[in-house]
Amino acid sequence: MLSRSAVVAAVVFGLILPAHLCADDWPGAQVREVFSRDRQYFVRITPGESWGETWGFAGAKKGKHARADFFRQQSDKGYRLEQTIDLLNPVAPVDFFVSNRGDLVTLDNWHNRGYGAVLALYRADGKLLKNYKLADLFPKKEIDSFPHSESSIMWHTGATYIDDAQGIFYMGYREAPDYRDLMLELANGSVRLCASLPKYHCWHR
Repeated sequence: MLSRSAVVAAVVFGLILPAHLCADDWPGAQVREVFSRDRQYFVRITPGESWGETWGFAGAKKGKHARADFFRQQSDKGYRLEQTIDLLNPVAPVDFFVSNRGDLVTLDNWHNRGYGAVLALYRADGKLLKNYKLADLFPKKEIDSFPHSESSIMWHTGATYIDDAQGIFYMGYREAPDYRDLMLELANGSVRLCASLPKYHCWHR
């Protein structure tokens, strides 16, 4: 049971939070693996430990970034490690996706959604093709309009996936009635934003 002093401290902390912020809680990042749809490729990401590079953790330890191991299926149905790279993520991406060509798309930063490199595209050989910060995708006024927590900017709420043709990473970032989506071209890393109002239209970033 919490002590009386702990309860009082929690209440005081809650009272002094800015009105537009809400508390959030993140579990520890873990080693994760994601396969391509055809299961010819998979990527294993091991969390980094460079918390000092994340927003809100000034003075914390800086160290290794998240590591990505790229695997490809062989003729004997086993998988061989093809490449190992350090990612842009100081700790880990929140989500990641692997195409049937072995491309890796990373989305957001662990405990820091909306900060740093929020979207990155790597080739199957581990080379970084393109990365985006929120300021590369949206004007400041729109970024300020997204819900904020103590540690994150909740800039997208819709579905996220690689399309059936394996050429576009798709994500919805605003809900109806003003539905909006973002499309990342896996061939060249370009981004197209689309809005449903006043009529469906798109533009490049």
